[in-house]
Amino acid sequence: MNNQATTVLMCGIGGQGTITAASLLASTVTEYGLQVKMSEIHGMSQRGGAVTTIVRFGEEVHSMVCDEGQADCILSFETTEALRNVSFLKKGGALLVNQESIKPQSVLTGRAQMPHNMQQRLQNYGAKLIPATELARKAGTTKCANVVLLGALASTLPFEVEVWERVIASKVPPKTVDINLQALHLGMEAARS
Repeated sequence: MNNQATTVLMCGIGGQGTITAASLLASTVTEYGLQVKMSEIHGMSQRGGAVTTIVRFGEEVHSMVCDEGQADCILSFETTEALRNVSFLKKGGALLVNQESIKPQSVLTGRAQMPHNMQQRLQNYGAKLIPATELARKAGTTKCANVVLLGALASTLPFEVEVWERVIASKVPPKTVDINLQALHLGMEAARS
């Protein structure tokens, strides 16, 4: 790991587990003795609004702010939020996106339309599309799609699988440990394929 701080921007919709995933990342980072700073923007998250969480880590981290063009990785829990936040990705950064699209209230009420060709547009930005919801269902519940995405992120970071497993096993409810560990591995495999 170099002396530069690594910046991960996670974005999604309230209830998708964005903040939980960020907390698991932060806990994994601290296992290596690195500094970590985390910020959260909830918006109207309890009503399906946008949630953005920034996790910065490294030998020395001075700020939790991420300016446009500065994120080493964007981990998006759905396609619309990925498009909304793609300007924060730095050149050569990783863009990992759940293939799921969630219609916001404005679309459901007919006041707005979903962006066209979202997946193709994201691929044009270099996105790796992950079928996280489908893989989570395979692991046992769609509620662990956030851990599938965390697994995809883990495949891009220099932290050992055993550390991710240990952190997840210590942080999730005991009856969900096996499901979440399977979700982690399914996400890693999906990102590598």
